[in-house]
Amino acid sequence: MGILSRSPISSRRSSDDSMKLFTTALFAIAFGIVIGLSFPSLWITETSLPRNLLRSIAISLRDSGIATPHKAIDISKIWEPSNPRGAERLPSGIIASESDLYLRRLWGNPDEDLVKQPRYLATFTVGYNQRHNIDACVSKFSENFTIVLFHYDGVTSAWNDEFEWSRNAIHISVKKQTKWWYAKRFLHPDIVARYDYIFIWDEDLGVDHFNAEEYIHIVKKHDLEISQPGLDPETGFNWQITKRREHSEVHKETDEKLDWCSNPPRPPCAAFVEIMAPVFSRDAWRCVWHMIQNDLVHGWGLDFALRRCVEEPAFEKIGIVDSQWIVHQFIPSLGNQGKADNGKAPWQGVRDRCQMEWKMFENRVEAAEKDYFRSLQVESPSNSTTSH
Repeated sequence: MGILSRSPISSRRSSDDSMKLFTTALFAIAFGIVIGLSFPSLWITETSLPRNLLRSIAISLRDSGIATPHKAIDISKIWEPSNPRGAERLPSGIIASESDLYLRRLWGNPDEDLVKQPRYLATFTVGYNQRHNIDACVSKFSENFTIVLFHYDGVTSAWNDEFEWSRNAIHISVKKQTKWWYAKRFLHPDIVARYDYIFIWDEDLGVDHFNAEEYIHIVKKHDLEISQPGLDPETGFNWQITKRREHSEVHKETDEKLDWCSNPPRPPCAAFVEIMAPVFSRDAWRCVWHMIQNDLVHGWGLDFALRRCVEEPAFEKIGIVDSQWIVHQFIPSLGNQGKADNGKAPWQGVRDRCQMEWKMFENRVEAAEKDYFRSLQVESPSNSTTSH
């Protein structure tokens, strides 16, 4: 039996095949490395696709159970233009764009904090000297109301010592400011968005013939967006339209001096309430807040412009509630917060500022209106001024 051995030709062929296989493998590895290094520059970038498409792809992959790369949920890529200004980098599901003035606990489950969620808001701008008058007012407002006191004299804690209800009220104290100053800074529409109606009242109002819940019922019945209680005619009033009418539930128009009211459907003969005790719906307040000027703190002239914040015809949405009426006591407490100057009493300086602000507000509204119609290349309506 002979010994088996490979021939020289067979050995050479096997060696050549091994070399080819090694070379092919080496080339494949090198090619893979090159492709891997160039992959990011060859791939379509996220910015080249619409964000809504990318979001849809990510959601589809998530719902299908297919794992997505970490880059698909990179928070640095969030940009939601429909979010409120400044919050575009947040996912819309975490946005809390509105708030309220509900008091919450420091412990326990947040879902169990609120036994009751008031639907209405009542604010009073007050000094401690009028505390008994405010106590009488607050007694007319049920637990459906959040009570806010704006303190222009800086006295706050003494109220808690004297009145039980004060401990559940919200107290905001800044000296020598008016209610419109407070309202502009603390009653932003997004802050009071939970309240259906907002009362912004003075401190010198008698409420023996007033009930807040019944008032709300009447306002809803007559679909009033802006309203006020009628004023007792025996104690004085500034405008005929605010005078309470007997045997009436609501009125929306009146007769006035001809030089004050040449156009009856307009203020102060209609679509008019005074700024002493106005009540606003949520929607109306959102408009009114934007119209309040930062530097004009007394609000004079605002009552002539309120009609701009309701749908036309405005005189159908603004009215006086006669069956729930109040007494204006004419206590000059705010005037006493003024400063004597050039021989003028403190109250006189305050009154002069009120008159000045009224004229300034009228001029601003008129100028803004003219600019608006000029931008549309149309003529401004001739009857669009804010005053009578």
